[in-house]
Amino acid sequence: MPSLKDLKNRIASVKATQKITKAMKMVAAAKLRRAQEAAEAARPYSQRMSAVLANIAQAVGQDDSAPLLMTGTGKDRTHLLIVCTAERGLCGGFNSQIARFARDHVRKLLAQGKTVKIVCVGKKGYDILRREFASLIIDRIDLREVKKIGFDNADQIGRKVIGLFEAGEFDVCTLFYSEFKSVISQVPTALQLIPASAEAVSPAATGATAVYDYEPDAGQILSDLIPRNISVQIFRALLENVAGEMGAKMSAMDNATRNAGEMINKLTLSYNRQRQAQITKELIEIISGAEAL
Repeated sequence: MPSLKDLKNRIASVKATQKITKAMKMVAAAKLRRAQEAAEAARPYSQRMSAVLANIAQAVGQDDSAPLLMTGTGKDRTHLLIVCTAERGLCGGFNSQIARFARDHVRKLLAQGKTVKIVCVGKKGYDILRREFASLIIDRIDLREVKKIGFDNADQIGRKVIGLFEAGEFDVCTLFYSEFKSVISQVPTALQLIPASAEAVSPAATGATAVYDYEPDAGQILSDLIPRNISVQIFRALLENVAGEMGAKMSAMDNATRNAGEMINKLTLSYNRQRQAQITKELIEIISGAEAL
C-alpha cells in the first residue's frame, strides 16, 4: 500500500497534468474555430472546380485531345497512395483512423497483385505505416515547421505527384484524409486524383441548358485545369485534416481533464481514509499505553 507521502505526490502530479490538458483543450478550441472556417470556405471552391472539370471532360470525351491526367495511362498496375495525417499526436484516434483506412486499402491492392507506392504527408501516418509497409513508402513530406497551411504547400505536393506521373512511376493516384464533420466526428475519406474521376453534372441538376464553346479547345483547358484541381483537392484535404485534428484534440483533452478529475477524487479519498486510519491507530496506541501505566 502506498504511503501518505506517495499518495500526496501522486495527487499533485495528476493535478499538474490536469492543468496541462485543460490548457491544451482551450488552445485546441481556439484553433478549431479558425480551422473549421478555413475548411468550410474551401469546400465550395473545390466542389465547383470538380463540377467544371467534369463538364469540360464530358465535352471532350475520350478523344485524343484529352490529357493523360484525365484519361490515365490505360493501365491499373501501379497505385500511388497519398496519406495525409497530423504531425503531432494527443488527438485521440484521429491519425490511427486514417492510417487504418489506408492500410486496409493497401492490403486489398496487394492481394489483387497490384504494385503500391505510398507518400506520407504528416509524421504520425508515417510512423504507423512504416511498421508494416516501410518498403512501400517512397517519400515523406514534413509540415511540422508550417504554422499555417497555405495553397503553396498543397501545390508543392501536387507538382511532385504530377512529376511522378509524368515519369511513369504510377498509373492511379488516391488521396487519403479525414473529412471534418463535427468536433466528435471525422470521417476517413479516399479521393482518386489521377485519373481525374469527377462525375459529370447534368444540366437538369443545375438548371442550366446552355451549350458552351471552348476557346482554346477543351483539351488545352483541361491540361491547365486538372493540375490546378489536383493541388486544390490536396489543399482542401490538408485543411480538413487540420480542422479534424483540432476537433479530435479538443475532445481528447476534455476527456483527459475529466479523467484526471476523477482520479484526483479517488486518490484524495484513499489519502483521507489512510490518514484517518493512521490517526486512529496512533490514538489507540496512546490510549493503550496510558491504560497500561
